[in-house]
Amino acid sequence: MSYGNKARGKGEEIRGMAKERLGDATNNESMQAEGKAEKAQGNLRQAWEKFKDVFKK
Repeated sequence: MSYGNKARGKGEEIRGMAKERLGDATNNESMQAEGKAEKAQGNLRQAWEKFKDVFKK
């Protein structure tokens, strides 16, 4: 199992959420968009790792 990639995905998701909220608070649309993209990338990475785990068992 690749716990490192799962943790990396979770980290990306958390950073993305923080950037998105910071963008909301400061009315910075580019920061909001960057946060949403980073959060989506983290979610995708976690989903991919879960998918791979299904077939390893």
